[in-house]
Amino acid sequence: MNKANKSGFYFKNYEAPYESPFDKLFTIFKELITHTSGDFDEAIDWLRQLDVEYKLTTPDYTINDFIEDLKRKGYIREEIKPDGTGGVGITSKTERAIRQAALDQIFGNLKKASSGNHKSKHTGKGDEQTGDFREFHFGDSVEQISLTESLKNAQVNNGVGEFTLTERDLIVEESHHKSQMSTVLMIDISHSMILYGEDRITPAKKVAMALAELITTRYPKDTLDILVFGNDAWTIKIKDLPYLQVGPYHTNTVAGLQLAMDILRRKRNTNKQIFMITDGKPSCVREKNGEYYMNSNGLDQYIVDKCYNQAAQARKLHIPITTFMIAKDPYLQQFVNHFTEANQGKAFYTGLKGLGEMIFQDYEANRKKKLR
Repeated sequence: MNKANKSGFYFKNYEAPYESPFDKLFTIFKELITHTSGDFDEAIDWLRQLDVEYKLTTPDYTINDFIEDLKRKGYIREEIKPDGTGGVGITSKTERAIRQAALDQIFGNLKKASSGNHKSKHTGKGDEQTGDFREFHFGDSVEQISLTESLKNAQVNNGVGEFTLTERDLIVEESHHKSQMSTVLMIDISHSMILYGEDRITPAKKVAMALAELITTRYPKDTLDILVFGNDAWTIKIKDLPYLQVGPYHTNTVAGLQLAMDILRRKRNTNKQIFMITDGKPSCVREKNGEYYMNSNGLDQYIVDKCYNQAAQARKLHIPITTFMIAKDPYLQQFVNHFTEANQGKAFYTGLKGLGEMIFQDYEANRKKKLR
């Protein structure tokens, strides 16, 4: 039998794609810089320890060579620390790389698409062509006119001897409206986010960074505002996410919801939503006189009722709240159930594993329906 005619499968050992020494270390470095909240020195210390244990480098390419490459490629820069000493900090280029890595890690099958990328079922003046054609009507935008179809129609109607194009020859291509979404992501930074030896703030940061990268690349017409809440609530910028840390705070859920609704009131988009990542019970509110009322023992009904009131207020504003509850305590789940019922929103009871995928799937699902 002629060997050239043989067919079948050929099996061989898997060979990983080639990665340069820099790329291998940079993948680990991005994880470490996220865990250390942007502390370069601490991240490098961890990298050196991992190198000793797992032999990440060779005599031809050391950790010091990697640091020099980070400088040369623009990922780090020399800076002056608050205490006046010199140091090294990460640059905006690294921040972008971390966000992209978070997106790839959490929801890697998402690819960059054209602007907006949100379809609604209504046709008319919009951004995305449907492939359907109709006659031109008064009031149609000039941009909607299909030049090729109109010229073809003119030749059919008027002949090719002496070309004439009239209004009745014009053909318009239908387009979909692209809906837009305004989202506020609330992140709990109370002390419980690092209690019991479990780092809960790093996965929350990763989700926020990945969501920011998704929206800016795939849905650039959408908006994402990020706020954190402890004793109080305040907004942070996307570029600040790698440096986010937990504080010695109680959990003022009411302040977070009030700020989120204030932000969304100013948005012109019809579709608005709040995502809230939390692991603890509400334990703090700020009174009108500026003083704080705090109680960490169980669920304080005074604080809980104020949370329910905020949930109902958001419902009146047509703002659904989706709560991602990391804690699994039955009495906290009962609170979230009542909170969700007051808002007519949704709640997910999840650990840290799968949190990112759950948020992304819910975001995509909400984009496919009209929330108001």
